[in-house]
Amino acid sequence: MEMKKRLTLELRNKKPGEVKELVLDNCRSDDGKIVGLSSDFENLEFLSMININLLSVSNLPKLNKLRKLELSDNRISGGLEVLAERTPNLTHLNLSGNKIKDINTLEPLKKLPNLHSLDLFNCEVTMLINYRESVFKLLPQLTYLDGFDADDQEAPDSDPEADGDGLEDEYENGEEGEEEDDDEDEDDLDEEVIDDEEDEDDDLEGEEEEDGEEDGEDDEEDEADDDLPRGEKRKRNLEDEGEEDPEDEEDDEDD
Repeated sequence: MEMKKRLTLELRNKKPGEVKELVLDNCRSDDGKIVGLSSDFENLEFLSMININLLSVSNLPKLNKLRKLELSDNRISGGLEVLAERTPNLTHLNLSGNKIKDINTLEPLKKLPNLHSLDLFNCEVTMLINYRESVFKLLPQLTYLDGFDADDQEAPDSDPEADGDGLEDEYENGEEGEEEDDDEDEDDLDEEVIDDEEDEDDDLEGEEEEDGEEDGEDDEEDEADDDLPRGEKRKRNLEDEGEEDPEDEEDDEDD
């Protein structure tokens, strides 16, 4: 995809002045030069142009607020004075995989007082004797070269604002928050189900206890009946069934 077309797609109906992060990786530059990018991107802080067959940064517009510039895997061999002129507040510069061969090629970067991190992986200059010592001497404002400081201490995680990762982190945290909420809702439902099951078990136990009490009362009555004389027991049974004792009927007739 051509660089101009890619730039239009990345804008997504936004005005250039509203854009803070711009990624143009793997598109095609025009004869090895930057096209379509203008100083209208006045609030741009992060710009990535990785692997676009770039030969020169001469067409880079004035971007005063640019902090991080990714130019790895291109064919840049010099002309870095443009960066000092047009990106004065640059803090991170990645030139890995380019055609930088000499330490002197980096000299224009001395005019970038805020340059904090420089990456030159896979550039021929890294093969020079005393490469690291020479670069730190040439650019005393540097803290990290190829991810390590002058004492070979590895750089901490990069600044999310400079990397343009802040929005991604917020999005991921939002998703995690939603997942946690879903887990909490599932736990609440599980607790409710368990409570309902316990209530049903309690009800069943209560019914069994009541049935047991009724059976016990019936057994007690049966035992009491067994202790009565035969005539009394028979009379009681008839009373329970709603019938009168024949003997009582005869007595009534005699009367």
